Amino acid sequence: MTAPTINGTKYPQPVDELLPAARKLTAELGQVPSRNQLMRHFRIGAPKAVELLARLRDEAEPLPVTDERPSPTYDYAEPIGPDPLPAPVAPEPTPPAVAPVEITPREPDAEATTVGHPDTPTPADPPRKAVVWPVVLMALGAFVAVWSGWVGLGKLTGFGKVDLLPGIVDPGSWATIDSAITLPIGVEAYAAYALYVWLSGRVPTRARTFAKWSALASLAVGALGQVAYHLLVSLGVTAAPWWITTLVSCLPVAVLGMGAALAHLVREDGAR
Repeated sequence: MTAPTINGTKYPQPVDELLPAARKLTAELGQVPSRNQLMRHFRIGAPKAVELLARLRDEAEPLPVTDERPSPTYDYAEPIGPDPLPAPVAPEPTPPAVAPVEITPREPDAEATTVGHPDTPTPADPPRKAVVWPVVLMALGAFVAVWSGWVGLGKLTGFGKVDLLPGIVDPGSWATIDSAITLPIGVEAYAAYALYVWLSGRVPTRARTFAKWSALASLAVGALGQVAYHLLVSLGVTAAPWWITTLVSCLPVAVLGMGAALAHLVREDGAR
């Protein structure tokens, strides 16, 4: 694209040299040309067109100016092409205001039920805890039978009345007890405690393993003690054989050792 020939030259010319041609264009149009018209006609940039337009308006009387949208000033070199501004777009009509519709919430149906996915299983109700009060009745019956069996076996093996405070309290008073009661208290109480430690799951592996085997051993010894007593009574024996007496006499010492060991394991592992 080449610049038009103005004043005998095609090179961009200053505003003073373009002013005569701009006056002639104004006379031909019958009005002051717009900035874009000057830019297109003379192939000049926006700054020079603005200055030229200002000179024309200062010299001429007020003439009608074409109604065109104002366009921004572009900082690019001369010459330029056609007007890059897009055509004006008509504004979209504003839709009429619609009054808000008041929606009354519907009350839920009392008989309606929640509909779930057909493949989703229905959650089961939480299981109810089993009652434990029947254990009390069973424990009472077992306590009577175990107590009588151990006390009876203790008497057959030499256990009897013992003065706890000899020389201080008269014999046969409140300080005198029957040592046969130490058998059911020691053996059965340790078996119950070891069973609790084993099944509680609150202790580490070492203590739980020791509690398991010692609880089973205590229950087995308790059962054998009941069997021995009832067999001796049914045979009319008034004194147990020496080997039964030996085993029964060692039970309090064995119970003391196992109880101390289990308590040590529980406390030691808990401290870690």
